[in-house]
Amino acid sequence: MKLSITPFFFLLLLPAAVLSIGVNYGTLGDNLPSHTQVAQFLKSRTIIDRVKIFDVNPDIIKAFANTGILVTVTVPNGDIPSLTNPRNAIRWVNANIKPFYPATKFHYICVGTEVLHWGPQNLVDNLVPAMRVLHAALVKSGINDVKISSPHSLGILLESNPPSNASFRHGWDVGNLAPMLQFLRKTKSGFMVNPYTYFGYSPAYADFCLFKPNAGLFDKATGKRYTNQFDQLLDAVYVSMKKLGYPDVEIVVAETGWPSGGDPQNTHANPANAAAYNGGLLKKVASGVGTPLMPGRKFETYIFSLFNENLKGPSLDEKNFGLFRSDFTEVYNIGILRGPQKEITGPSQKPAAPAQGNKWCVPKPDTTTAALQSNIDYVCSSGVDCRPIQAGGACFEPNNVRSHAAFIMNSFYQTNGRNDYNCDFAHTGIITFTDPSNGSCKYRS
Repeated sequence: MKLSITPFFFLLLLPAAVLSIGVNYGTLGDNLPSHTQVAQFLKSRTIIDRVKIFDVNPDIIKAFANTGILVTVTVPNGDIPSLTNPRNAIRWVNANIKPFYPATKFHYICVGTEVLHWGPQNLVDNLVPAMRVLHAALVKSGINDVKISSPHSLGILLESNPPSNASFRHGWDVGNLAPMLQFLRKTKSGFMVNPYTYFGYSPAYADFCLFKPNAGLFDKATGKRYTNQFDQLLDAVYVSMKKLGYPDVEIVVAETGWPSGGDPQNTHANPANAAAYNGGLLKKVASGVGTPLMPGRKFETYIFSLFNENLKGPSLDEKNFGLFRSDFTEVYNIGILRGPQKEITGPSQKPAAPAQGNKWCVPKPDTTTAALQSNIDYVCSSGVDCRPIQAGGACFEPNNVRSHAAFIMNSFYQTNGRNDYNCDFAHTGIITFTDPSNGSCKYRS
């Protein structure tokens, strides 16, 4: 299906109807303000009324006490199997939720991040059981207003274009997603997805990705025209849910965003495009118009992310997804701050140029052993050659999970296209320009 784009100059005018938006609050920076400062800033200065964090950091949770801001926390992927045990689930609730409830207004508990996409199979198989057991533990603890869900990458879709052809991947559809959707329907919780139009960008489709006027994409099967990729992706998710019999379950946009800076080859990562996408997203969410197949439907949405984080990367794209700098100044203006708004602005200084040359994928320093083992299991089950980390292999020594995971994660990254997202591993991988090879253990590049 051919997509025709009409270029034009885009001026963001945020409607007065915008009341609130969610944001992902990451903390991979050595210059970020205190959690208490962040909570008070969001409450007093912005229209952000909900945050999602990627762990259960008690300092962040406490900082949002009595602010009225909704807080979504995340169970690390590696902890999922243990939560299928009711006693462990009760202990988890007692340690991470009850001490702060109800002063902190918990909204969702995300069980893992993009588990189906990253695996391994042990986590995939235990995901829905863990969600059920954790929900039962909340109810048993007298907590009835906190929901359970799990965010998915759009790798769960077999097809997305046109939306009428969309479906979930075979195996995951009936085996995992149908039981999850049944649970979400029963508990009145949302199905969480992470639609990033940034990763589907091409110059020919720029306006389609950025909420700018364009001729659009026409879906002959439904007679619907799509003028932005965000609608197209959400309707693809909806059609896939409908094919399983769950069109009524709400869809939550758990992550979406656009970086304001990037590596030299990624010229589309710039302040104007970031403002166009996130500003268009804000207008879209506030309008309540829904999508072509879901008219009038509103979507709880979390922009990625709150701050530029200087310890992410080293890809500059990863460092520059923030709406704000560490001093609370806007990277660009889309109407997030309360009160009079300024014109769209870019970064006060250009990001430093990245190191050039080969790239490797390695684990982040704070990644748990359980998460690293999960990465090994996933990669080795995907067809990548894992013999080098087995006994007698060139990379068996040093014989520890971190070293083995580093080699295997890099092998996966190099084999699957060397895109930054191939090194994500549910936020546990990082790109490095320093060759991690050691002795006879040579890493691919």
